[in-house]
Amino acid sequence: MFPGIGTIINVVAIIVGASTGVLVGNRLNIKTRILLNDVLGLTTLLGASLAVAPLWKADFTLAFPSGWPLLIVLGSLVIGGVIGTVLKLEEKLDSFGENLRKGFKASSNSSFIEGFVSASLLFAIGPLAILGSISDGMSSGIEQLLLKSTLDFFAAMAFASSLGWGVAAAAIPVGIYQGIWTLIGLFLGQILTSYQIETMSIVGGTMLMAIGLRLLNVKKIAVGNLLPALAIAPVMAFIVHSFL
Repeated sequence: MFPGIGTIINVVAIIVGASTGVLVGNRLNIKTRILLNDVLGLTTLLGASLAVAPLWKADFTLAFPSGWPLLIVLGSLVIGGVIGTVLKLEEKLDSFGENLRKGFKASSNSSFIEGFVSASLLFAIGPLAILGSISDGMSSGIEQLLLKSTLDFFAAMAFASSLGWGVAAAAIPVGIYQGIWTLIGLFLGQILTSYQIETMSIVGGTMLMAIGLRLLNVKKIAVGNLLPALAIAPVMAFIVHSFL
């Protein structure tokens, strides 16, 4: 095997899962699709709750001064949100999705963009994407990405049955994102500590909550603008851990 095989398997799993979901979804009536979308929203919130769980772990909280873990998450989201808003990442992500929609010849009133944005964030967020890709790059095994591929296959199938081909298109940013982490693992080795990974997971989990609220039509939050928070989180965690 070669570095990057784990991400290739993951991308294929997303595409196959989404394709299966679209084929099944086309045979479902509108009420069933709405129900599936609600189930996806609730499941996303459940996944978010699992992602933020480290916030209450003793080994994580002990890595920082008292009261700082929540402030790190808040600071990461605020700074990341400001950067994302200035860079208009949400608009650019939507534009990218729109161009892909045209390429797939999906109708303008379809849920292509929603599926692309939601699935891209869902599949890219989480410690498995980072740890698995780094492990793959270091040639120390692809077990973590195989597990992620299995989870993403079923998630893609469920999402695509309601949101369509946009979910399959999410394989593109996922492949790029995990490919970058694979290169980091290949050239730099293990660069993040456990508390930095957990900080990213918590910030990502908070963003997943926003996705869940969007899917449930509770509130449409510009999650794309929050993406820089994933890069800010480990930096802030390191600063607070090392200097405060």
